[in-house]
Amino acid sequence: MKYKDYYATLGVPRDATLDQIKKAYRKLARQYHPDLSKDADAEAKFKELAEAYVTLKDADKRSAYDNIGKHVPGEEFQPPPAWDRSAGGNGPTFADMDLADLLAAMGHGRAGRQSDRGPVPGRDFDTTARISLEQAHQGAKLTLELDDGGAGRALEVTIPAGVRDGQKLRLRGQGGKGHQGGPNGDIYLHIALAPHPLFQVQQQDLYFHLALSPWEAALGAQVEIPTLGNPMLLTVPEGTRHARKLRVRGQGLANGHGGRGDFYAVVHLDIPKTLSARERELFQELAGASDFNPREETTLENANGPTST
Repeated sequence: MKYKDYYATLGVPRDATLDQIKKAYRKLARQYHPDLSKDADAEAKFKELAEAYVTLKDADKRSAYDNIGKHVPGEEFQPPPAWDRSAGGNGPTFADMDLADLLAAMGHGRAGRQSDRGPVPGRDFDTTARISLEQAHQGAKLTLELDDGGAGRALEVTIPAGVRDGQKLRLRGQGGKGHQGGPNGDIYLHIALAPHPLFQVQQQDLYFHLALSPWEAALGAQVEIPTLGNPMLLTVPEGTRHARKLRVRGQGLANGHGGRGDFYAVVHLDIPKTLSARERELFQELAGASDFNPREETTLENANGPTST
């Protein structure tokens, strides 16, 4: 029996993680897929990759392979003593088998010759879905365009209500088709929320920049504000200060569990760019009548605290 270096075939170290093995296999399998590659030996290389991947992704088979030890690729070797026990004396003889059959027997406790190199799983896809806040809140149906083995494929997917920016959705079995009885791959859909002209998002909460006039903030008011649904009336309390957050519970984004986040209107005080003669007169009257000093707490005396004499 000739030794095959499965780690070298996939280009990974012997202590590679399962994720590293999967990533290496997907890259090389696509490179040498007979339907895509112009390499004269593409089919043979693809089969070698599949054999290496099927062995190293399975914990039992990988353990059996590692127990064989490290040899020069192509070198003849004898199976370890554990072979007789794992084969149970009932299967094909060592001379009838190749390395893949030996590992299958040692990893699963029985020998059985296979005409192929085992099932080959389909390709996984990673793609990004850029959606609006409204789609994240209500859910949506999108059409994904996938490059599946060089052939375009359109797939309609449902985005559930309540998805978050950066969330990853797994669509099981919707990836590339498996070979030789292998399972279909998956699609990993990464959610990206498009910027909204009115709202900022933090988790499931929405933040809105609420501009108020000085008299609305001072006297209080009811103002109409937009939401992801219908506009609503917001009560601005008397004496509302700049940068105050007015919270409206349950008017944020859907959270996917039947609830919603909160809505925060962040107050920003604004004044007219130009004043009419009457407005100027009223502001001057207010300035003369009021003893309010917004900078009282920022004077040098207050900042240093009381002085002793």
